[in-house]
Amino acid sequence: MKHPLIFDGHNDLLLQIQCGSVSAGETGFMGAGGRHVDLIKARTGGFAGGFFAIFVPDSGDASFLEEMMAESYDLPLPPAVAWPQAMQTALAQAATLISLERQGALKICRSASDVRSAMETGVMAAVMHMEGAEAIDPDFETLEVLHAAGLRSLGPVWSRPTIYGHGVPFRFPSGPDTGPGLTADGLRLVKKCNEMNILVDLSHLNEAGFWDVARHSTKPLVATHSNAHALCPHSRNLTVRQLHAIRDSDGIVGLNFAVAFLRKDGRMKADTPLARMLEHLDYLIDILGEDRVGLGSDFDGATVPDAIKDVAGLPALRKAMQTHGYGRELMAKLCHGNWLRVLEQTLG
Repeated sequence: MKHPLIFDGHNDLLLQIQCGSVSAGETGFMGAGGRHVDLIKARTGGFAGGFFAIFVPDSGDASFLEEMMAESYDLPLPPAVAWPQAMQTALAQAATLISLERQGALKICRSASDVRSAMETGVMAAVMHMEGAEAIDPDFETLEVLHAAGLRSLGPVWSRPTIYGHGVPFRFPSGPDTGPGLTADGLRLVKKCNEMNILVDLSHLNEAGFWDVARHSTKPLVATHSNAHALCPHSRNLTVRQLHAIRDSDGIVGLNFAVAFLRKDGRMKADTPLARMLEHLDYLIDILGEDRVGLGSDFDGATVPDAIKDVAGLPALRKAMQTHGYGRELMAKLCHGNWLRVLEQTLG
């Protein structure tokens, strides 16, 4: 069976380029020098593209990876980032994505038909996404500019607070009910995104914020890179009640490859077997149905299983899915078809 191309719900390549961990040129993303995502690895792995996140790091650029190796943890979140700093960082990352498009490396996709066209022509498809709305002013002027540049997906928060709401901490074990929900500005942001056909991402929102979006959004509920709390009791994962709400809205959950959100012990250990990913996929399919589950790797932003390592390793996941009993039609849905359906419903 020919393996279907993969369109993915989340990567942090733009942050890696901005931080200097990956170059944007022939020795980096344009060649085979990327960390998780580059053009050569993408061709090898059948990676057709996905959501490219704009993310504003905190001033300390702290890493939680070592702390997340413990049996339990509750990591303090960095403080909110001021709008001027966040806007400057966000515009720089958006400019990087635009530059990559100008060089012919990828296509910034503003609709599902744009994604289909890019996949058919072999050009990497990029949906411009923002993970945490620190760069969006309450008058939404920055949102208008970024939308014109191609922004089509936005998460009101990463895990630290914004003027729009509150995220979940990196806490294990823990449920996602960790604080207050969206602010009045957050509710306005959801309405504005609905009006502009910008997808509202629920990943990183706490449970109260999740239900605020569920009550006020007119679009399918989407968690671009989250897993099942029943299988891994991490604050970042979704409860069965949240999954039911996503199902009832005809939305989607993208399976996060980050091992701490897959493992029963919540540890960020790369020796996590692919069977654990299949357990989450089985569970999500059972709750959501075959049409509402996709992939949301978190490439270039997390530790992923050793058996995958980077986008060149995606054939190992598809082989495991096939061996597990997933047929041709289901695999096509999980790998890209379900994302295309939701993009059609959300982006217009």
